[in-house]
Amino acid sequence: MSWLSGFFKPRQNNFLRLLIEQSEYTVKGLEALLSFSSGTDGNSADEVRRYEKEADEVRRILIDDLNQTFVTPFDREDIFALSRAIDDILDYAYSTVDEMVLLQVKGNPNLQQMVSLLRDAAVEVNMAMKQLKEHPRVATDHAQRAKALENRVEGVYRTAIAQLFNSPATPEQIVEMLKLREIYRHLSNAADRGDEAANIINDIVVKMT
Repeated sequence: MSWLSGFFKPRQNNFLRLLIEQSEYTVKGLEALLSFSSGTDGNSADEVRRYEKEADEVRRILIDDLNQTFVTPFDREDIFALSRAIDDILDYAYSTVDEMVLLQVKGNPNLQQMVSLLRDAAVEVNMAMKQLKEHPRVATDHAQRAKALENRVEGVYRTAIAQLFNSPATPEQIVEMLKLREIYRHLSNAADRGDEAANIINDIVVKMT
């Protein structure tokens, strides 16, 4: 049976490699979004779009391998769901950039803080993926940190929304408020997907140990 295990093992290892690669693109995309929201890099919007496309390609390869592989390192449903959750984080970053450009919205301290926390959460997810095989309990620690950061994003989101509607405004200011609310919502959704990725990692560890 050694030839059979040799046949399956490369593809099994490939899934984790692809998930790590996907999460690395997510970190890079959120770093570019942070630069864009801070106004420090004029090319960062294009970088977010490029990383999103490259991450999509990684996900397509992962799904193709998943459809062709009989034995997987952990449940195929978990592999698919984790890949989708990580993909969604970067998709919301992409949507944030597109709408900021389209609606001509500039970054502000609340927005920048949310993006910074999201970047930190993405780093934790990436580190969890790197430790998942050899040190699953360490992966759980990183997943818990990602969840804590998601809670902080939601705290900033609620504060930002409250500040938008706390005082009377002119029609022009109301339009700006509505634009910012949409941008904030994308970032809140990205945080939700990061929390989902962390939950799936925890589920995988429970099944492995």
